[in-house]
Amino acid sequence: MTAPAGVWFITPGHASERFPTAHECGADVALVDLEDSVPSVAKPSARAAARGFFAAPAAPECTLGVRISSPATLDGVRDLATIAVFPVKPQIVLIPKVESPRDFEIVAGVLDTPDYTPLLYALIETPRAVEALPSIVRADRIAGVLFGTADYATSAGSAMGWEAMLHARSALVTSAAAAGIPAIDSPFFDLDDLDGLRREAEQVKTLGFAGKCCVHPRQLFAVTEVFRPTDEEIAAARTIVEAAETAGGRIVRVGHQMIGPPMVAAARSLLTRADTPHEVRA
Repeated sequence: MTAPAGVWFITPGHASERFPTAHECGADVALVDLEDSVPSVAKPSARAAARGFFAAPAAPECTLGVRISSPATLDGVRDLATIAVFPVKPQIVLIPKVESPRDFEIVAGVLDTPDYTPLLYALIETPRAVEALPSIVRADRIAGVLFGTADYATSAGSAMGWEAMLHARSALVTSAAAAGIPAIDSPFFDLDDLDGLRREAEQVKTLGFAGKCCVHPRQLFAVTEVFRPTDEEIAAARTIVEAAETAGGRIVRVGHQMIGPPMVAAARSLLTRADTPHEVRA
């Protein structure tokens, strides 16, 4: 399965009444969370409820996944042991607090079978993880990376604003691009500031992120508008691809731009994303 990008939605594992919204909201990826959004006393019930999250039907375009607790903790071990016996298993496993490729070996060692190999994503949320990115993004089983601003800011003793997070975000998208995997940005935590959410989504898209996480349904429309190709972008991409095909692979001029193979590849990628229909529902 191709590593999905675009809009990611996270819902707490102990709030099963929210699962239908996650399944049908129109996100590219819906994750059930067993980590930070679940209080310690509710983690056993969240694990039990997560079984139903994957057994219930979801929108055809939505990929279902889970955020486990760190595999270096007892809760993480329990999460993995529980998921391993689910009759319907997650397509994505998001591993938090990753600081070494070793985390992928642990998770894959527990979950992988001849018939099941989930996409494993690393949640990068500490300065040590940012320093270790060149080795993390080349882990054998890694499918992509996510950035966690809240834990990173706490660990670094910094603010969570754009300037404070710019170095870590830049390092993340650079390492991900070098490894050929997608980078997904952190949620925006001010639920009432939709203008701020849209502005941050536009900034991270410009930086090179392939998508962004949402933690509330009201955030989905703004993030979707930013990361789903517009009609103008689709038309421009089609023009580039058609011109390149006519030119037989040679560099060609389109409007005021000289178009070479990298631009053609980007245009084809955009058209592929545009071919997948989505409808965001509140």
